[in-house]
Amino acid sequence: MLGVDIGASHLQVAVTDLTGHLLSQSARTLEITRGPEAVLEAVVELGTELLKGTGRSLDDLLAVGIGLPGPVEHRTGRPINPPIMPGWNSYDVPGYLEARFHVPVLVDNDVNIMALGERNMAWPQVDNLLFVKVATGIGSGIVSSGMLQRGADGVAGDIGHIRVHGGSGVPCHCGNTDCLEAIASGPAVASKLRQLGLEASGSEDIVELVRAGSTEAIHAVRQAGRDVGEVLSACISLINPSVIVIGGSMALTGEHFIAGIRETVYSRTIPLATQHLRIVHSNSGVDAGVLGASMLAIHHAMSPQRIDAMVSRLS
Repeated sequence: MLGVDIGASHLQVAVTDLTGHLLSQSARTLEITRGPEAVLEAVVELGTELLKGTGRSLDDLLAVGIGLPGPVEHRTGRPINPPIMPGWNSYDVPGYLEARFHVPVLVDNDVNIMALGERNMAWPQVDNLLFVKVATGIGSGIVSSGMLQRGADGVAGDIGHIRVHGGSGVPCHCGNTDCLEAIASGPAVASKLRQLGLEASGSEDIVELVRAGSTEAIHAVRQAGRDVGEVLSACISLINPSVIVIGGSMALTGEHFIAGIRETVYSRTIPLATQHLRIVHSNSGVDAGVLGASMLAIHHAMSPQRIDAMVSRLS
C-alpha cells in the first residue's frame, strides 16, 4: 500500500504492508498552493522511489490512500471548494494518480485519515473518538460507533470555521470573522507573537519559543488551547466521544496547549459527558496521516468485493 499525507506545506509518502506497518517513508516541504499537477507529480516521484527502495515495483502495489487538507467529496475523491488549495476545486485527484500507479486511489480529508491512523495504532478498542488537528488549519475527524463520519457532503468535523465568542473581528480566509482557525491556528498564534515583538512565522517558531521558556509564547499557546476547548465543548455535547486526540504542529508545544483545552472543556461541559473523557496527545504524531491513508487503501483493497475480483482474475 501507498499512504500519502498532503498538508498545506508538506508532503509525506509511505509504503506499508497489509497490516498498516510502515516499511519505508519520505517527506518534503511542498506548498499546496503550487497546484495539483506539481504536488501530485511529487507524489508519483516519491512513491515510485520508495517502492524501488523496498525492493518492490508498481506491480506489487494494491492501492493508494491519500489525504488532502480540505473538504473532499468521498464518492469521487475530488476536493470541493478547498479554502487553502487554489486550483484544486473539483480536480480529479484519483484519475491523475490511477493513470500513473494503475491501482485504485482513495482520497479523503487529511484529518479523517489521521483519525483512522490514530485509532488503528493507539485506540483500536475505542468506538467514539475525535481527532483534532491544529496546525496551519484546524479540523477534526470523527469516529462514532466505530465508523468514520463524513457527513452528507464530506465536511463533517470542519470545526476550524466555527465562530469563537469574544473575538475581535479577526478575518478568516473563508470570508467570515473570528473563526477558530483565524484565532487559534499556528499562523494566527504566530501573528499575535509578532505583534508582541517576537520572531515567529509559524508553528515551528512557536514550539521553539515555548521550549525556550518565553512567557509570551506560553500564554498565547495556552489561550489558543482555551479557544479550541470552547469549540470542543460544543462538540462533546453533540457526539459524546470517550477520547479526544490532539495532533498537528501546535500539539508539539506540549502540555501548555492541551492544558488550555482541558481547562475550558472541563469547566464548560456537563460532568456526565466528561466523567470518562480523556484528552490526550497523538501517539502516532507526524505519521498519523500516512498511517491513516494506508488504512483507507487497505480497507478498500481487502474488501469482499475486491477479494472476489482478485480471485476471479486468478481462476
